Amino acid sequence: MARAALIFGILLILLGLVGYTTTGRTSPTALIPAGFGLLILVCGLVGRRESLRPHAMHAAALLALIGLTGTIRAPFQLLGGGAADGAASAAVLSQTAMAVLCLAYVALSVRSFIAARKARTASAV
Repeated sequence: MARAALIFGILLILLGLVGYTTTGRTSPTALIPAGFGLLILVCGLVGRRESLRPHAMHAAALLALIGLTGTIRAPFQLLGGGAADGAASAAVLSQTAMAVLCLAYVALSVRSFIAARKARTASAV
């Protein structure tokens, strides 16, 4: 799961940087995905250490869940045509991409946590 955190962290960083540069570097809020990505990337790096892996992966999943919670309305705005001008539509597209990435990471994390628990109970029996 540490590898997934590294991948999703890099993807979120790239999303933030692309969003920031394509909007003319006018709004620093376009870097929010990069901030979340950096934190998830750090969790992935910490998670490479076996003794810290459970804590780091839970922290990364929590960060992704917070990111998802903050961007969950964007896909609905995109589908409903809520963004009219170019800057707003770029923001909605960036938020939608962040929502999708965070949702995918949370789903992978939950699946991994369930598998780890099953493996732990199976080895205990």
